[in-house]
Amino acid sequence: MRAPARSSRTRDMTEGPILPHLIGFAVPLLFGNIFQMLYNTVDTLVVGNFVGKEALAAIGSTTMIVNIMIFFFNGVAIGAGVVISQFFGAREEKKLHSAVETTMAVTFLIGAVFTVLGILGVPMMLRLMSTPDDVFGEAATYLRIYFAGSIGLCVYNMGSGILRAVGDTKRPLYFLIFTSLLNTVLDLLFVIPLKWGIAGAGWATILSQFISAFMVLALLTRSDTIYRLTWHDLRIDGVILRRILAIGLPAGIQSMLTSFSNVFVQSYVNGFGSSCMAGWSCYNKLDAFVFLPINSLNQSATTFVSQNVGAGKVRRAYDGSIRTVVFTMLMTAILAAGLYIFAPGATALFTQDPSVIEYGVLFLRMNTFFLIFSAANNVLAGSLRGRGDSRGPMIIMLSTFVALRQIYLFVATRIAYTPQVVGIGYPVGWASCAILMFIYFMHKWSDVRGNRSAA
Repeated sequence: MRAPARSSRTRDMTEGPILPHLIGFAVPLLFGNIFQMLYNTVDTLVVGNFVGKEALAAIGSTTMIVNIMIFFFNGVAIGAGVVISQFFGAREEKKLHSAVETTMAVTFLIGAVFTVLGILGVPMMLRLMSTPDDVFGEAATYLRIYFAGSIGLCVYNMGSGILRAVGDTKRPLYFLIFTSLLNTVLDLLFVIPLKWGIAGAGWATILSQFISAFMVLALLTRSDTIYRLTWHDLRIDGVILRRILAIGLPAGIQSMLTSFSNVFVQSYVNGFGSSCMAGWSCYNKLDAFVFLPINSLNQSATTFVSQNVGAGKVRRAYDGSIRTVVFTMLMTAILAAGLYIFAPGATALFTQDPSVIEYGVLFLRMNTFFLIFSAANNVLAGSLRGRGDSRGPMIIMLSTFVALRQIYLFVATRIAYTPQVVGIGYPVGWASCAILMFIYFMHKWSDVRGNRSAA
């Protein structure tokens, strides 16, 4: 079979120094993740400063619900990315083309399902979280608008995932820069002069997402490379779909159930009132920015491992995994220190309410250094998925992020129901997961550790 057509924008990670590949792939991805985060963060900033505390709490209380959709879909995208990366590393052109068409066909179906089920399920989800009456109406409005535009988000994320699978992280970044700036302008326009309130923030977000989806579809359709999207070939290949789902479904189920579990964490927070809810929202927004380099290096490790496993260079894949874990933990420690020091000023970006700032600083300073554990377990899980093992990380993460965390909250809040007791529920899951994931990782890679010939 002839070698696949490759462009200068792709990155072949099967040759050359390891760390420069990992960092070179992750840096554009990091900036892309920052601008992706700006979508919802700008909503929070504008609403918190120009609408009010209740609207800020409403957006904060919807984050976990939105994440159920996003994380499940991103899990499926992980499976697609791993399969496409392996075909790219192995230079199997026909299979890679079929994987692209299958991936996009499934994306349109999932996006349509999320739109319908999401809109219909809004009241039930908000009641499940014990959302207070003064927040319920605005939270429902924001969620319905967000779910109405979910197909745009799905298409963009999957399309950019295809590009990342072949090493192209720069063009998805350019699209995100443009649409994030557009989202900011529309947020300010819809909320301040037009006075649409929280609905304006929702409309700004989904309009920007649809534009980003159109841009990535246009790029894939007009491309002359191996990963081109050919509309008349758009169909689902059953064999490839099963391979994608074998990796992506466990990751998606784990992420979805973890987010669903966090809905119950939110319900504990809701019991302390709107000020604590708003402070928890601020904490989550700032905490998420520390997760950005973690997620970027996680995805870098997944693609690196996938390409090298596809090329038969398993030892090189293992070496890249270890280096990524160490680098990510060091970077997270530095960012956590900065967030701890500047917690009051960072929280004040979202609100000037003293009680909200007090809660935000409390949660930040209590939890931020525990993110080092999260850095370890995320990169280790990404490396395992890149090798094709998604079930093990799923079991470990569900056992710690869901089961152990909920058991802790159920027991601990009956002893002392305080914001501190609830807030520490996240680190309980992170730390236990990191320990179990490291043990499992070393076991699964025992066949290549010390075996230099596997490179």
